[in-house]
Order: sequence, then C-alpha cells, then structure tokens
Amino acid sequence: MDPIAVIDFETTGITPGNDCRATEIGIVILEDGRIVDRYQSLMNAGVAVPAFIQGLTGITTAMLREAPSVEQVMGEAADFIGDLPLLAHNASFDQKFWDYELGRIGRTRRQAFACSLLLARRLLPEAPNHKLGTLNTWARLPNTGKAHRALADAEMAANLTLHIAGRLREKHGIAEVSHKLFCSLQKVPAAKIPDALRRHREG
Repeated sequence: MDPIAVIDFETTGITPGNDCRATEIGIVILEDGRIVDRYQSLMNAGVAVPAFIQGLTGITTAMLREAPSVEQVMGEAADFIGDLPLLAHNASFDQKFWDYELGRIGRTRRQAFACSLLLARRLLPEAPNHKLGTLNTWARLPNTGKAHRALADAEMAANLTLHIAGRLREKHGIAEVSHKLFCSLQKVPAAKIPDALRRHREG
C-alpha cells in the first residue's frame, strides 16, 4: 500500500467557524503496512474549550494558552503531509476542519480524503457498531492510548485501515490495496460491494 496520511482533530465543537476551532491534531503516516512517522500538537486558536469538551478530551483552555499558534501548527502539519492522500475515521468531520484551518493560513487541500468509517460499514458489517473504539476492540487491534486525543485516535484509525486492507487481501483477493480503491469503495452501496470488488479483481 502506498503511503497514506491518517489524521484526527480534537475541536471545540462540530462545525468550524470563528467560535468553533481545532484544538489538537494528530497525524500518522502509513507505509508498507505499518506506521512510519507521527506528528501531534495542541494548537491555540484563541478560543475557550467548553466544559463538555474538556471532560471528553482532557484538553483545557489553560493548556491551549501554552500551545503554539494554530497558524504555526497547521503550517507544520501541511508540510508534514505534503501531497500524501488523506484518511480519517468519519472523514467528513476532519475534512471540514482541515479545509477551514488551512484556508485561514492561505493554503488549500489538494488531495482526497478516504473514510475508514464508511469503509468499515461496507467491509466489516458483522462488527457490533462502527465507532472507532468499538472497531479496534472488536478487531483486537493495539491499544493506542486515551480515546478522544488526536494522536491516539489517528493511530487507532491507522490500525483499523491496515485491518481493512488485510480483509480486502485475504477475504476478497485484492492484491494491491490503495487509497484510490478506498475512495472508490466508500461510494458503493454495501449490497453492491461484492460486485465492485469482482470488477476490480478482473481489472
């Protein structure tokens, strides 16, 4: 599998805007079936962290006051990823914040996002549910640390992605698993996945 950048954001809310910003980013690089590099940082966007979010993530407003600026962190994160294709669990959420925070520093995403949540729904239908923590426990994947912290969640999503890639190879006979294949499969209705994989095998 070619390199993929798996990202996760912690934020102060659901929809990015002046009062809803990113507070932490975690990134892991997958290459040749393993994690080969990592980037993580809190980031100070000058916003307060709501009490509920503090309880969920453990990230406090006081911690962010000591963190580097969001502009610095997003610049470093974008440079770290470069042109690598992107993946996240529930990627529509992380994509919103990636695009919003990049736009604030005058940069634009050039690559597509794959979504391990959508892939899991299609390729792991027997899982009890498709929450990231549940999937990692169900698949007996490594414990990466505290949930709802960006690097731990990015590593969980990366390990899940490797599990899904293994499922595609072992159960469905897909020799070459790629980000392009992920993006294609996540658009296919679950009932049509077998036909899509057959067409892919046949070239």
